[in-house]
Amino acid sequence: MKTAKDKYVVLGSDLAGYPLKCAVAEHLIQEGYKITDLGVTDPNYEDPEMMFQRVGFRVGSKISEGEFEKGLLFCGTGMGIHIAASKCPGVIAGVVESVPAGERAVIANGVNVLAMGAFYVAPRMGCEIADKFLNGTLGKGYEDFKNFYDFHKLALDEINAFDYEEYKKN
Repeated sequence: MKTAKDKYVVLGSDLAGYPLKCAVAEHLIQEGYKITDLGVTDPNYEDPEMMFQRVGFRVGSKISEGEFEKGLLFCGTGMGIHIAASKCPGVIAGVVESVPAGERAVIANGVNVLAMGAFYVAPRMGCEIADKFLNGTLGKGYEDFKNFYDFHKLALDEINAFDYEEYKKN
């Protein structure tokens, strides 16, 4: 698996998220990351395969298949693309619009795909959000908080094991 610790990340954007994706990708490359881009690479070329949901599915599938540990997604709001990625098994996707939320998403919620909206997140902030996300792990920085990791790990395990049909029976 290509891990964030080893400076690998998969990312993608639709046309609306393209400018933010470019800024974040350039920053990550300067930080030594190896980028795999599965989204729009030419803002002048409209391709239905680059619609937000299809990019979300492609990036999400790379997490599901165990090829990458973490992924970054960009569209206008971050909402649609993260919903699509969330349909892939094992993907825990979140949308954030602030640096603290980007960090907390992975530390407390185990998010492995993070989406940002180019309509709301400035390029510099997007770079900071990506840094916090890629450098975070579940429980990191909260070692002194009694049961922080255990509590959040239990919640994450329960979310991952959730079976709606079984839930309806109760």
